[in-house]
Amino acid sequence: MTYSHDNAKGTWYLHGKQVNLKGGRTQQIYWFAKSEGANACDMPSGYVVTESARTGLPLLKKG
Repeated sequence: MTYSHDNAKGTWYLHGKQVNLKGGRTQQIYWFAKSEGANACDMPSGYVVTESARTGLPLLKKG
């Protein structure tokens, strides 16, 4: 089930994937997009959604 967040700017869908860093380490990254894509994912445990006060865009934070 894909997580979606509604605000004044529309509906945003959470996406995530594993990326390989230069040092050989892998890291999970998350981002919000206006459309549901191949990397759409569910809300990870231990995270909360906030909105940027300046832009109104959703942000995923540990909390």
